[in-house]
Amino acid sequence: MDKTIAIVTGASGGLGREFVKLLSKEKKLSEIWVVARNAQKLQQLAEEFGTKIRPIAKDLSDNVQRKELSAMIAEERAAIQYLINNAGYAKFCSYDDLSVEESINMINLNISAVVALGLYCIPYMKPGSHIINIASQASFQPLPYQNIYSSTKAFVRNYTRALNVELKDRRITATAVCPGWIDTGLYERGLIGAKKAASNFAGMVQPDVVAARAMRDARRGKDISVYGAHVKGAHFASKLLPQKVMMKLWLKQQHLK
Repeated sequence: MDKTIAIVTGASGGLGREFVKLLSKEKKLSEIWVVARNAQKLQQLAEEFGTKIRPIAKDLSDNVQRKELSAMIAEERAAIQYLINNAGYAKFCSYDDLSVEESINMINLNISAVVALGLYCIPYMKPGSHIINIASQASFQPLPYQNIYSSTKAFVRNYTRALNVELKDRRITATAVCPGWIDTGLYERGLIGAKKAASNFAGMVQPDVVAARAMRDARRGKDISVYGAHVKGAHFASKLLPQKVMMKLWLKQQHLK
């Protein structure tokens, strides 16, 4: 393991791009593998951040393509300092606005890819390495009209925090990042014109501050990273109030019935 690398999924824009920007400043990293579906956007990252960037165009909702990435990792046998599982998406709508295929695809990307990439990478991680999995404020409670997304992010949060305990003996940390609304392209994909959907994006922040906080919290060994007073308030409330009450508050906030 002569080479030290970082792997960032969902790297082509938004929060993923901000992680790439931060990692590009780390001298100990030989390469940063940037993974997303859009090869052109990945190439733009390489042009912007330099020769450390290795673009890898893969659709991580596809198990075959995940295995292709696994084979690349095994062949390289590099030390993986960071794995940042950022790939994922939401649909703001009712259960019957999505096909079965679309619903399962969301689960495959938001959950299956996170688990698979972690299992592929952990054997190549040394003490002091970090896994950063992007969950969401949506993980704090069930969210009607975002039912699959919020459920997948609850999985990511619980899985990551439990994994962090299991990896303590290896001195590898796993951190679940739980941001609220971030000003990224997630909304362009999430808003599909459904009759009932989220419309109040209170407390929206820029992705750079979330990425910076996540990196700091990971280095401090925290198993969860929560940025901003708005999200911290929601996190605290979710510990005190029954989920039925939290769902009612969500519906009222979003002007949904």
